[in-house]
Amino acid sequence: MATASESTDSSVQSLQRLKTSLHRQIVDLVDFSKAEQMTESELRAQLRSLAEYMCTRQSLTMTSQQREAMVSEIMDEIYGFGPIESLMVDPTVTDIMINGPDRILIERNGLLESTNLRFADSSHLMHFIHRLVGRAGRRIDESSPIVDARLPDGSRFNAIIPPLALAGPTVSIRRFGNRRIQMEDMIRFGSLAPAMADFLILAVRGRMNIIVSGGTGAGKTTLLNCMSRFIPDSQRVVTIEETAELLLQQKDAVALETRLPNMEGKGAVTQRDLLRNALRMRPDRIIVGEARGAEVLDMLQAMNTGHDGSMSTVHANDTRETLDRLELMIALSGADLPARIARQYVCNAIDIVIHVTRLHTGERRITKISEVAGLKDGEYRMDDIFVYRISGEDKDGRPVGSFFATGYQPVALRRLAMTGANVDQYRPLFEARELKME
Repeated sequence: MATASESTDSSVQSLQRLKTSLHRQIVDLVDFSKAEQMTESELRAQLRSLAEYMCTRQSLTMTSQQREAMVSEIMDEIYGFGPIESLMVDPTVTDIMINGPDRILIERNGLLESTNLRFADSSHLMHFIHRLVGRAGRRIDESSPIVDARLPDGSRFNAIIPPLALAGPTVSIRRFGNRRIQMEDMIRFGSLAPAMADFLILAVRGRMNIIVSGGTGAGKTTLLNCMSRFIPDSQRVVTIEETAELLLQQKDAVALETRLPNMEGKGAVTQRDLLRNALRMRPDRIIVGEARGAEVLDMLQAMNTGHDGSMSTVHANDTRETLDRLELMIALSGADLPARIARQYVCNAIDIVIHVTRLHTGERRITKISEVAGLKDGEYRMDDIFVYRISGEDKDGRPVGSFFATGYQPVALRRLAMTGANVDQYRPLFEARELKME
């Protein structure tokens, strides 16, 4: 005997299949060549009337509220995001994960949640994927079963389909709110202390080369966006990303994005290609959204040759490991450099490494800000300027910790003196103490 929940699930799936069927019928009936001559509001009104008429012809009994909800959802299928439209307009949802047609999860406040939303079947989900991929000017099929694209609202869209995805089409959407998070917001969220924010602002204005490290979803790009706000308007900045996420506010900011190969396997443009071209564009600073391959060598060369104040992010578990990752990527670039020379190259290029961590509760913390102080006996010498230390957990299992200044005075402060700043007034920032969050 079927349980109540099983009956409800079956009813939901029946309604979803009906909506999908109606959607396909409506698309077949509409003459889109004539629709192009209408305004969007006129076209919406006609589609709504057609959807309402077709709903009334169905044998399934529906209340007026259910019919109106179905019409709205059909409109979402045509113009919006189908079953996940409500998630795409919810400002608290930061990630949407679709694991096949029957399982949709979201991340809210750093934690995963299940939803009761569903696609009708794998065919419905594939139609959804093709529609969004087409909007982004990309393609996905069995010969090219992975796509990474940027949606019109700035969200990052990734899809992988069979035969690579064994459980069915899988989609991940990283959403970015209409309002960009500012440094003040990060202080309010407890991600860093005000003294740390003051130092990061000084580091950007003092044209220190900065790497932000951390795991997936830790907030590396968010922090990069926050810091970029303090780049002077008088400087020309070029950003390089695989999928554009950075949103710089400078008047002279040029955004570059990589390109995948076409159906013949030609026409690909990599981050390394864009970096080499960027050097011919007279940039004052170069920002690489994520350094992950052979482009690292070109990025470090730019940092070493007059493009001070450049920034990037790297996947790593610690500030020290970040330098090891950079060294490894230099080797992967094909450059035949002895280990000591490669390390010297990294040390000469990088001034500050910031590590961002996502705690198990979903909260983000800047757990280390370190200076790369050179080599000692062939090993990297790194000195922590600020750290976050966890002292325990509260009654709800949430980590309890504090930010501290270690007392180390960064050598890179001398760059501030070159800008005419009075360095001595900033030295109290680095006095050893627990940092106040006010």
